[in-house]
Amino acid sequence: MGNIMQRNHVNILGDGKQTVVFGHGFGCSQDIWRYLVPSFLKDYRVVLFDYVGSGKSDCSAYDGARYSSLEGYAEDLLEVLEELKLGPVVFVGHSVSSMIGLLTSVKKPELFQALIMISPSPRYRNDLPDYYGGFSEDDIRELLQLMEKNFVGWATASAAALINTPDQPSLARQLEETFHAEDPVIMKNFAKATFQSDHRKDLSEVSIPSLIIQCSEDSIVPIEVADYLHAHIHESSLQVIKAKGHYPQLSCPKETADVIINYLSDGNKSKQGFSRGQ
Repeated sequence: MGNIMQRNHVNILGDGKQTVVFGHGFGCSQDIWRYLVPSFLKDYRVVLFDYVGSGKSDCSAYDGARYSSLEGYAEDLLEVLEELKLGPVVFVGHSVSSMIGLLTSVKKPELFQALIMISPSPRYRNDLPDYYGGFSEDDIRELLQLMEKNFVGWATASAAALINTPDQPSLARQLEETFHAEDPVIMKNFAKATFQSDHRKDLSEVSIPSLIIQCSEDSIVPIEVADYLHAHIHESSLQVIKAKGHYPQLSCPKETADVIINYLSDGNKSKQGFSRGQ
C-alpha cells in the first residue's frame, strides 16, 4: 500500500498530550476542518488525513473493490492509527466518517479513547415502520442517478441546502468549491458506499464512550436518527446544537468545538447523557 503517511496525506499539528484525529466526510478533504482545528491546537495534538481518493491522498492507491463499502475506508483509518502509534486517540468523524470511525473502533477498541460523531447516520434509507433514516429507496436512487449523470451539477445545486446558512452565502460557495475539487468518478463510488450502507447492527458492538452531535436542522440526517443512535449505542451522549445544516464545523465552528472540548474535559462522560442545545 506504500507509505501510509503519504498515501493518506497525514498531517500532525500541535503538541498536546491527548491526540484528536479528525475524519472528513463524503465529498470533502481534511481542509473541511480548517475553522475548527485552531480551537484544539493549544491543548491537543491534532491529526488530519484524507481517505484514499479524496483531497491530496494518493489516488493511485484507490481500489474500486476495496472502497465499494465503508469497511474499505475503515481499513484506511485503522492503518493510519496503527502507523502513528500515538496510543488511544479521540476520533472526531463528520457524517459518513462517523460510521467509518465506529466500524474501526469495533475492530480495534484499544486504539480509541472516545468517539465523537458529527451528523452521523447508520442508515440513510427508511426501513419503516421501525426506522426513519430520512430517505426513501426512490430518493436514494434518484440522488445516485443525478450524481452519476452530473456530479458537478449536483454539487452546485446542493451546496446551499447542505450548509443552510442563507446569511453567509460565502460558506455555500466554499462548500461547492470543496465538492468541485474532488474526483467525480471516485465521489460517485463513495456516494454509493455511503447512501447504500446499513450499519445499525454494529451499534451495539461499540465499547468506548461516544458523543453524538446533531444539528437542530439537517437536510441529510433527521433528529430521529440521532435519537436512534443514542438509544442503541451503549455509553453514548447526545448533544443537539443550535447550528443548522450538515456542516457545523464550517457554519458554527466555535459552538461545535466547544461541545467537543467540554465533553473531553468532563472525562468523556462515562454515563449516558443528553442535551438539546444549550
